[in-house]
Amino acid sequence: MPSLLSPDDVPALLAPGMTVFVAGGANEPATVLDAIRRRPEASAGVTWIQSIVPGLNRFDFSSLHDESSTIAFFITPETRASYRAGRIGFVPCQLRAVADLLGEGLDLDLAILSVSAPRDGATGLEAAADFGAGLNCDFVDVVCERARRIVAEVNSALPDPADGPRIDARRIDFAVPVSRPPDPFPLPETDETARAIARNVAGLVRDGDTIQTGIGSIPYAVLGALRDKNDLGLHSGILDDGVMELVEHGVITGSRKTIDRGRHVTAYAIGSRALYDWLGERADVRFRPVNYTHGAGTLARIDRFVSINSALEIDLGGQVNAEMIRGRQVTGTGGSVDFMRGAAGSRGGRSIVALGATASGGKVSRIVPRLGDGNAPTALRTDVDYVVTEHGVADLRYRPERARAAALAEIAAPEFRPALRAGEPLP
Repeated sequence: MPSLLSPDDVPALLAPGMTVFVAGGANEPATVLDAIRRRPEASAGVTWIQSIVPGLNRFDFSSLHDESSTIAFFITPETRASYRAGRIGFVPCQLRAVADLLGEGLDLDLAILSVSAPRDGATGLEAAADFGAGLNCDFVDVVCERARRIVAEVNSALPDPADGPRIDARRIDFAVPVSRPPDPFPLPETDETARAIARNVAGLVRDGDTIQTGIGSIPYAVLGALRDKNDLGLHSGILDDGVMELVEHGVITGSRKTIDRGRHVTAYAIGSRALYDWLGERADVRFRPVNYTHGAGTLARIDRFVSINSALEIDLGGQVNAEMIRGRQVTGTGGSVDFMRGAAGSRGGRSIVALGATASGGKVSRIVPRLGDGNAPTALRTDVDYVVTEHGVADLRYRPERARAAALAEIAAPEFRPALRAGEPLP
């Protein structure tokens, strides 16, 4: 059974040469991380890996010590300086494949997790049969299997969804009891552009479809635009307040799903405190690791699966860049392509990429002749069925190159369309 530690005991477990995984999202073990920050010398020679949710997990582990480093799958505003300094090794990797890397490609010396307190109300942790995986179970299966030792921040204030993975107490080496509510994630702000895009996306979603969305103002607006739909299903990497609202309004029911019928499936949840409390009371929300939520075999069994993702730019061939600006990594590859390709394998499935037509206050077109400035494609031209902006919908399925380019030019901002139609460089 786990040995009890205080947060200040944890830094002593670190040693040079170790590779340490830290849970992220709403499951970030914040109290233990505070103790590690107070002892930065303990991080010398440590390689950190964190399951980051941009906007929620803000700490730069590489800043702890000159001799510490990080393996990252997302770059955030807080970590860009360390990334440019070469102290963060960014791995371009679809989210489902991150599970393979953690399970096969790395030796994990230590994992630091946050788990829900025992359901049986046991006061002594040695009496607990298991712990809950909380609000983020993305890689919990492979990490618990592979890590040599596990520190669990056992958080009595972390909701314990009824239908989520359980962690055997015998697998935990050290338990750190805390009571700290998970940090909320601010609700995205939507403007008229996001709402116009959302209305166009909603026109592509039919009653009974199973949807997947990401995070940000456009996905949040899309969820808000689906209120007149019926019997939608949810199978996604993330669940947020927008999903909660659709469940409460009877829009998302899961009643027509071909697997997990009546269940709303996700790998993790981020949002308001109200969402976190709600999740602790719902038996119809099913938390599963990314091996399941993002797995091609799973997605192929879901009829009429509709992936809805955003991007930074798309070229006239249909290549999507969702992670780079002027050749610099600004976020991560994420799981969008897992879901795009899952939609391709689904009977009646569709993949949708939704983005604003312009950036920089209208000065820059997000639809471009070709990806440039060193930007790498996140998704291939063969991965996208529909592209949506506030100006309309481009249906790319089965269309020849010139027809695809023409369709994309028509949904660009009007001032950029002439140059795009003529194949000229954009101003």
